[in-house]
Amino acid sequence: MTPTEPLVRGGAAEQPAVRPPLPVKMVIAGGFGVGKTTAVGAISEIEPLTTEASITEVAAGVDDLTHTPAKTTTTVAMDFGCITIDPTLKLYLFGTPGQERFGFMWDDIVEGAVGGLVIVDSRRLDDCYAAVDYFEHRCIPFAVALNAFDGRVEHSLEEVRWALDVSEHVPVVVFDARERGSVRDALLVVLELALARTEG
Repeated sequence: MTPTEPLVRGGAAEQPAVRPPLPVKMVIAGGFGVGKTTAVGAISEIEPLTTEASITEVAAGVDDLTHTPAKTTTTVAMDFGCITIDPTLKLYLFGTPGQERFGFMWDDIVEGAVGGLVIVDSRRLDDCYAAVDYFEHRCIPFAVALNAFDGRVEHSLEEVRWALDVSEHVPVVVFDARERGSVRDALLVVLELALARTEG
């Protein structure tokens, strides 16, 4: 048999094995009510797993609902979804709970992730400081994504970068958590960061 001849098994040419896409874990983080669950739901190719619970009167007294008065549920553990980027790569998305009282879960959720997308409501930048600090202190690649509530953001990208005091290598982008293509583009920014880190 010459090197160019196909392998034959059982009377048929053996087909090259098709490898499943490489699984890659990515975290979607941010404060309370910034759009994490919405983003996972918008992009996931499967029915997303959510751990939503009703906001009780007690919780409403703790969580600031000023900018999200219509919000009736909140994530109490995590969100999960996935999206196949191409035949070689599949992203598994884990959304963190936004309230500080659930912060003890973050280490378990983030373990093994190649990077994170920190979603920001530009009307209340204070809510994302904890997430930004988390990724910075653990040297995990991340991007900041301003969710365009009502189709706009309150501050420019430069103003947000200055307010959050993130370094120049941290991308700051605007996206719409309700739009599949917009979420995909934001996730690809994080993926590119992670790939650059591995190649560096």
